Amino acid sequence: MTASTTLRPAAARSRLAAAGAIAVAGALLLTGCGDQTKSHSDSDNSSANSSSAPLFDKLPQSIKDSKVIRVGSDIAYPPVEFVKDGKTVGMDPDIADALGKQLGVKFQFNNSKFDALMAGLRSNRYDIAMSAMTDTKDRQNGVDPEKKTKVGEGVDFVDYFQAGVSMYVPKGKDQGIKSLDDLCGKKIVVQRGTTSEDMAKKQADKCGDKKLSIEAFDTDILAQTRLRSGGADVGLSDFPVAAFAVKTSGGGNDFELVGDQVEAAPYGMAMSKSQTQLRDAIKAAMDKIIASHEYDQVLDKWGVKAGAIKESKINGGS
Repeated sequence: MTASTTLRPAAARSRLAAAGAIAVAGALLLTGCGDQTKSHSDSDNSSANSSSAPLFDKLPQSIKDSKVIRVGSDIAYPPVEFVKDGKTVGMDPDIADALGKQLGVKFQFNNSKFDALMAGLRSNRYDIAMSAMTDTKDRQNGVDPEKKTKVGEGVDFVDYFQAGVSMYVPKGKDQGIKSLDDLCGKKIVVQRGTTSEDMAKKQADKCGDKKLSIEAFDTDILAQTRLRSGGADVGLSDFPVAAFAVKTSGGGNDFELVGDQVEAAPYGMAMSKSQTQLRDAIKAAMDKIIASHEYDQVLDKWGVKAGAIKESKINGGS
């Protein structure tokens, strides 16, 4: 879940707005948000003979033995990851499938609240976190973005996508909103623990007496529900997610985008700084699927090609 301050051209925004028309209702199955394991599909996405996979030998021995990479993810964020017909689907699981073929392992998705993912990495509940998480210097260094105090050892990221933050409103009620400055005096909804929330808090500090009210929820779906019911004026979310909600919620009749997308740092797969071998193996697998165009095919499937990266980086966020 993302952030930054530069504007992306409208042309890029219009390409992303084609995000796939899959009903959001499937994602509502997860709004209870207990911690549970959801495999991407019934079939094992690992290679039949793992040792013959191109990059299997690059993995740490513990993962070679288990043939599983445990993924912590907030699986209520369509089209990035969500549940449909009892299965975890979306852009992230499909990218994970492609990586699994190169590495000869299965990426096993486990549902968690977004703001608990870092704790899950620290406690070794997950090997990686993959959940539309923005690669930022604060997260790399284990720094609280608001207080600027050290809260942990930080993580390493393997970057795999790029997206910005968008504002969306009830359809037909744009309220003249064109920029973040127009949010002053409004009530907005965000997902808790995301950089959309950080962005909202920074904007609130600029609003002064014209108070910006922020309501944060455990999932973006809950934030959308609040906005849909008339309990807020504006929602802030990653552009692919906002575009998907605009496209699908109420058959496209609930929301509309306002203003320009705010440019973001890349999404990254996060992992402990001690997991350098796993980090480098996943980076090598990303390089392979980008070169083979399998990565582009996944993004095309979910209508988010405008967020494609040309090369994967380690800790490329700022």
